[in-house]
Amino acid sequence: MGKIRETAKVISQEMLVKDIYSMWIETDIAKGSVPGQFISVYTKSEARLLPRPISICEIREDALRIVYRIAGAGTREFSTYKAGDSIDILGPLGNGFPVSEADNSRPVLIGGGIGIPPMLELAKQLKGDKTIVVGYRDADMFLDKELEKYGRLIIATDDGSVGTKGNVMDAMAKQDISGSVIYACGPAPMLRGVKAFSEEKGIEAYISMEERMACGVGACLGCVCRTKDTDDHSKVRNARVCKDGPVFKASDIDL
Repeated sequence: MGKIRETAKVISQEMLVKDIYSMWIETDIAKGSVPGQFISVYTKSEARLLPRPISICEIREDALRIVYRIAGAGTREFSTYKAGDSIDILGPLGNGFPVSEADNSRPVLIGGGIGIPPMLELAKQLKGDKTIVVGYRDADMFLDKELEKYGRLIIATDDGSVGTKGNVMDAMAKQDISGSVIYACGPAPMLRGVKAFSEEKGIEAYISMEERMACGVGACLGCVCRTKDTDDHSKVRNARVCKDGPVFKASDIDL
């Protein structure tokens, strides 16, 4: 199924912790969505023309869940929506995580900050003995109770208030965590650590890049990332995060 732009309907919304909101949206986009993809959400203000890209947290047959952080005027507007309100969205966008039962006997899922939400649907769909490593700033956590239903949950906090003090890579080292494949989403410093770890251990890793986007469909080239190899068409070492990603093999990206 190709991408759809539609005026969908808000089913429900709640604040999980300060500035983090969870919204369920009734939409036909759900039918073609996979873990790791995202949707573009448009504001109702004519002063803000560009949509906000938000990752998909959960997928049902006729609905999607997004979990997002208030980061500006657009997402603050979204946080005011109530059940029954209309919401203008485009999706599903980008490439998701590869889900293969044969290869994922011991998958490791790593999420940092607002990179945690995509891990929930992925954890639900992956088979095997899953380890889920998530990093928060402090004890103000979200989605942790839902994630622990689908695998062994390891928590890191910057201030040490819960779990390992430090970041997700500190927790990986302290718990001596390894696996057959890694899936990760989070800020660039975290992804650099994941890539280095995967190369050191000889484990294949798939990373979802977080990048500022404009069009969200690959037309504007506003969200390129550096790649290891030169593209045959453009002759440069760039890829579009919104269209070629946001999920890449870690070995293909120059972090």
